[in-house]
Amino acid sequence: MTTVNPRVSHTRLLRLTGPVYGYAFFEEFILLYPLYALLFTEHGLTVTHISALFVLWSLTSVLSTVPAGALADLIPRRYLLATAPLLTGSAFALWLLLPSPWVFALGFVLWGAAGALSSGAFEALVYTEMDHRGATAGYAGVMGLTRALGVAAVGVATVAAVPVMAHGGYLVIGLASVAACLLCAICALTLPEHRAPGERGSDEGPGYRQTLRRGLAEVRHNRKVRPALLLVVLVSAFWGSLEEYVPLLARDSGVSAQSVPLVVLVVWTGVTLGGLSAGPASRLPGRALAALMTLAAVAIAAGALLTGPWGWALLGLGFGACQAMMVVADARLQETITGSSRATVTSLADLGTETPGIATFLVYAGVFAALGHGATFALFAAPHLLLARRGD
Repeated sequence: MTTVNPRVSHTRLLRLTGPVYGYAFFEEFILLYPLYALLFTEHGLTVTHISALFVLWSLTSVLSTVPAGALADLIPRRYLLATAPLLTGSAFALWLLLPSPWVFALGFVLWGAAGALSSGAFEALVYTEMDHRGATAGYAGVMGLTRALGVAAVGVATVAAVPVMAHGGYLVIGLASVAACLLCAICALTLPEHRAPGERGSDEGPGYRQTLRRGLAEVRHNRKVRPALLLVVLVSAFWGSLEEYVPLLARDSGVSAQSVPLVVLVVWTGVTLGGLSAGPASRLPGRALAALMTLAAVAIAAGALLTGPWGWALLGLGFGACQAMMVVADARLQETITGSSRATVTSLADLGTETPGIATFLVYAGVFAALGHGATFALFAAPHLLLARRGD
């Protein structure tokens, strides 16, 4: 029996997790995040217009996610992961230099394409590398910490955005955001990557169409993959869309524009804690996970209706529970995938997440016009109750 030195094993894993954690942090260390919706309103866009931009964003991802996932099963995934933040940084630069409705739309197309390039590729690379190191049991913990670091980066950027906005305005906010995207791309290029011979794009390996067909076939015929993929979709779809409206919910409840980043910080503190709890949550039985989703739905609805300090804390608690469940669902999906088209299958889950997200963006503006932000948040929390009932 071969014994692996724990120090060597830890060092080998650190060569992966170091760049992964750096990528996750800089990808989300965007000072513009808590303020871009306000930037749009200052240039004359209404909630309906902003929702239309979100739809364009999601539609771009929907149309390009699966093709990008299949591409990630053929060429080095780290190259796609490096390209993604460069596209996002270009979007932010355009928004700040040439602010107009059409440029905002172009920026969301670039941002959507960036999301598609990293969709599937990131999770597939991390899981494959951990499998190469014999460490897949720790995948949920690594990804939970990865998501937590991303959310923590949002929090740090949110805190920094308050003084930077006060002294430098949107221009400095934009420059800092573009710089973070460049650092993210550098981290991607340092990621290790081992690919099985059949996964590499070569004359002997599978072509693009064959790779895509393999991924689709695994979803159709693998009975373990289908429910795992559906769980990812149901957990991720709605709260991931609602988060985009948190700044507008805060502003509508009477929070000043300068204090909106602080509200976002409170909410995302809860999401950070949710990511950190993903490892232990992955060991919970089904009934406990169902109870967790019930808690999430109630907390999101109550927090949005109450607003104020307690309301923002409850909203963060609900989003945090969803974050933990999202990582758990992804880990269970990765465990069920047996074929070589891992990124393709993962991108199909992301596709399923984006599709109801488009419906959320389309419906949100109309419901908001009738009920306001708080009641609309509460209404869109209801699907999580259905998921909890199904899980129980």
